[in-house]
Amino acid sequence: MSFLRFTANSTREDHEIKLPYFIVIAGLACINAPPRDYSIPRSTSSRFFTIIGAAASLIFVYNTRMIPEIQATVRAPAIDNMLKALYFQFTIGVVLVHAVTYVGYWAYGSKSTSYMLYNVSGPVCLRGLANLAAFLQSIITLHIFASPTYEYLDTKYGIRGSAVAFRNLAFRTVVRGGYLMITIFLSALLPFLGDFMSFTGAISTIPLTFILPNHMYIVAMGKQISSLQKSWHWFNIVFFSCIAVAALVAAIRLISMDSKTYHVFADL
Repeated sequence: MSFLRFTANSTREDHEIKLPYFIVIAGLACINAPPRDYSIPRSTSSRFFTIIGAAASLIFVYNTRMIPEIQATVRAPAIDNMLKALYFQFTIGVVLVHAVTYVGYWAYGSKSTSYMLYNVSGPVCLRGLANLAAFLQSIITLHIFASPTYEYLDTKYGIRGSAVAFRNLAFRTVVRGGYLMITIFLSALLPFLGDFMSFTGAISTIPLTFILPNHMYIVAMGKQISSLQKSWHWFNIVFFSCIAVAALVAAIRLISMDSKTYHVFADL
């Protein structure tokens, strides 16, 4: 403390760190965190179904490989660029996802809310910035995953040319705006919409990501691949089919349980 006082009382032209800066450094290093509970509640069967359902949700939420795939096709060679993007996604990307998961569990324990920012304390401006970033990320992600539907509708109804043309602008405003209104209504209606994310991951994302590509590769390559390679791809098909079925059962179970606990338009 005497050193801090000496530093604070020193002349302002000596370029030494002053007392307020030491206070900030000490405050950041010695944060008084609330008590955390790392225990995992519920029975063994309930834990199993919850873990499987959470895995399906994670696959659905973080399955953004379509972004680097689309971007990679812009420049030749498209196939090599797609492979590089996918390798990056499933190496560095997986490490980051695991890091967020483990650090979040260490920081908040097992009793955190579904919306992580509810557990965060600190300056209002930083929390507001974090919520704004989460909001923008949700909007961007929504449009990315809806882009194939947008493209299909534009192609089907002949929407071409300038984006600000009256017909094109009116069509996209009504159709895309209506789509957004429906999704917003459903999100507000069902406070346990995360369970439906598990359901969607089980019936669509897992099969499209892990089952269909392996099967397509076997059919496309035919006799050009060895029996060992074929066995490996069939193992992936069978294994992830079992995961998809288990995730579907878990999602239906979670929806059934939460529908008895929460009411529509619940303020959580």
